[in-house]
Amino acid sequence: MRRVIFNQKGGVGKSTISCNLAAISAVEGKKTLVVDLDMQGNATQYLLGGKVANSDQTIAKFFKDCLGLGLFGSNNPGLEDVIHETPFPNLFVIPSHPELEPLQARLESRYKIFKLKEALEKLEGFDAVYMDTPPILNFYSQSALIAAHKCLIPFDCDAFSREALYTLMQALAEVKVDHNPGLEIEGIVVNQYQKQANLPRQLVEDLITEGHPVLDAKISPSVKIRESHSESKPLVYYAPYHKLTDEFRALHIEITGKV
Repeated sequence: MRRVIFNQKGGVGKSTISCNLAAISAVEGKKTLVVDLDMQGNATQYLLGGKVANSDQTIAKFFKDCLGLGLFGSNNPGLEDVIHETPFPNLFVIPSHPELEPLQARLESRYKIFKLKEALEKLEGFDAVYMDTPPILNFYSQSALIAAHKCLIPFDCDAFSREALYTLMQALAEVKVDHNPGLEIEGIVVNQYQKQANLPRQLVEDLITEGHPVLDAKISPSVKIRESHSESKPLVYYAPYHKLTDEFRALHIEITGKV
């Protein structure tokens, strides 16, 4: 199963959700891969602690090979040689790199938008793939949406996030019609949810009333998540008995249907 975590609004928790769901999948014994397509590299930092510096060991190499720029440039490059083991069993990552930025225009002009999908379809041995995306509908996020079976949408509880959600849903509908008819919007992940506060509760109720697929599991704000970022350890390893970790477990159960 290939999932993309996407929202065009920044700061909504895409990397945090991607890495923590992937870590829970790995703890359950599934060989799990995180693909970091955001040039900021937050997922890479979270899982590897910033150990990768060479672009030829990252997703940038794959895209350079798509353009024939690498030593082994190919029209059908693979992903195997840019996959890194993390310190955690069953959990792997393809790191991001800032070099993605200058590659983007060339990739778009040569219409390499399906290359990630083709490479992931050929990749063997993984039970689950989570794709972290930049906070914009650009070449890399579109590539991930085309390659994915399902899309999770992180939602921060504020009015700006709600307005951005309407634009996002339209963009996803267009990608589905034009490029990936099998793409399923799996649900909206409510992040930074304070159930005792009126505004977050009202926003979520409004989304449900409007027919948006809001998931039952919600993620609360907590300093633990920043601590886990600092330690480069997803919550299931950093604080396995914390309430926030249980919320991510509940989210994982809801989307996979497995206890």
